[in-house]
Amino acid sequence: MTPSTSALVARHATPLLLAGLLVLVAMGFSLTGSSVLSRIGTGIMINVILVTGFYIFIGNSGVLSFGHMAFVGMSAYMTAWLTLRPMMKAMMLKGLPEVLQQAQVEPFLAVLLSALFAALAALLAGAVIMRLSGIASAIATFAVLAIFNTVYSNAGPITGGVGSLVGIPTGLKIWHVTGFAILAVFIAWAHINSASGLALRAVRDEEIAAEAVGISGYRVRLLAFVLSAFVCGIAGSLQARHLGVIRPDAFYLAATFLALSMLIIGGVYSLSGAVVGAILLSVLIEVLVWLEGVGRVGGFNLAIPGIADFLVAALTCVFLVKRPLGLFGHFELGWPKALPGRDASNMSSRHETQS
Repeated sequence: MTPSTSALVARHATPLLLAGLLVLVAMGFSLTGSSVLSRIGTGIMINVILVTGFYIFIGNSGVLSFGHMAFVGMSAYMTAWLTLRPMMKAMMLKGLPEVLQQAQVEPFLAVLLSALFAALAALLAGAVIMRLSGIASAIATFAVLAIFNTVYSNAGPITGGVGSLVGIPTGLKIWHVTGFAILAVFIAWAHINSASGLALRAVRDEEIAAEAVGISGYRVRLLAFVLSAFVCGIAGSLQARHLGVIRPDAFYLAATFLALSMLIIGGVYSLSGAVVGAILLSVLIEVLVWLEGVGRVGGFNLAIPGIADFLVAALTCVFLVKRPLGLFGHFELGWPKALPGRDASNMSSRHETQS
């Protein structure tokens, strides 16, 4: 390996290691030969994409967003509009414009178009919201989520209303979704190491000083907001195809807090933490749901409705109190030989020094 190749590999150790981890997880679920486990693995990969999208904005800007699930839902519904058979849309979605009534595109093209639709919605919303800061911006993002839920729940002729919209083509394979998860990781890493990503973290850490040297906090926040919505849109489109059925409430408060829990537990300021947190918490939830179905284990009655949600919420609270930076803090995965002698405080500036 030439010195230039070695330097390139060392520079991108984090996304390469995360990609390897995702491949290993996918292999672990797919090689069992169980369709149930393969489906669970597919759902985990979708969660990885979703939490990575959350990280792109929240982790780099330091601004908490409750509105990203709105863009996930918009993308999921766009996928339904683009992939449902025209005959079904004529029966269930009579209010759709004619161009969407007749549209039936290839599933993977629908993923791209749906993600772009989510990014466009984020651009329009972010053009206003990103002028705010602190708690005001967080409340404004929650307003976006509430507006999405209200509009899509009441737009029956277009969305099917509060009921479930069925018939979305399925057939996703775990390796297809794993490919998208790896793509999401590299998109996030490219943003971290871009001039815009460095400027955004400068605004996050010292906004007044950053703007004093000519950095526009509004511009870099808006770019991250749109990019994160695009990645979340990929997750929304894949989720629609994974389940084959969607409804507005599936992209509301419960889903928002679950995604935020994955990010908080893994580490808000770490891409590695976002990916690992999504995997670990997804697996934990599946185990808890399975135990809930089993009933009694070792004399304990686990057949309690909602016990999985309760334990996830409790675990999140514990992390917020005892380890607010999550499992990874500011740390990113890297090659072992690059790590000796580097403590956590040194790792906190890893992104900036690489840029």
